[in-house]
Amino acid sequence: MTEEKDLIRKSKHLAFLLRHDTEYQFDEHGWRDVKDLIKNHGYTMAELEDIVANNDKQRYEFNTQHTKIRARQGHSINVDVELQETVPPDILYHGTATRFLPSIYDKGILSETRQYVHLSPTKEIATKVGSRHGKPYVLGIDCKRMASDGIKFYLSRNGVWLTKYVDPKYLLTI
Repeated sequence: MTEEKDLIRKSKHLAFLLRHDTEYQFDEHGWRDVKDLIKNHGYTMAELEDIVANNDKQRYEFNTQHTKIRARQGHSINVDVELQETVPPDILYHGTATRFLPSIYDKGILSETRQYVHLSPTKEIATKVGSRHGKPYVLGIDCKRMASDGIKFYLSRNGVWLTKYVDPKYLLTI
């Protein structure tokens, strides 16, 4: 395996370890000890620093001492990554696959196994997200109306907008 492919594989495994690993006792804010990843999961400090610095979506972050690491969002485990409520732009976008549209128009956009629904600031980013699941489709979300109805939004440190649920009444045809 090439060094680049090995790092991609390790980055994907790190996503699991930092977002979904129910066997590990995270602190309340989702931090995991770097020593655990080095000792028990075969990472080196240099690999972790490379993954954090070069991940195209900036999914991960270290604490200031680089002794702990966490995912910025996308958790299926219950952690508080210290998000601040933020007023969203009038419209955000959700990338999905066309096969999911009937369910979305019926039930809305659900967080499923994650803590939040992920929304994108641009159609282009949403298209990339949707293409990971099949033929992409981009939905517009009427965030101005959602916010005026009291629904909370958060902006993660890497630019992903988060909310708990998007009711079908807030879906826009774009």
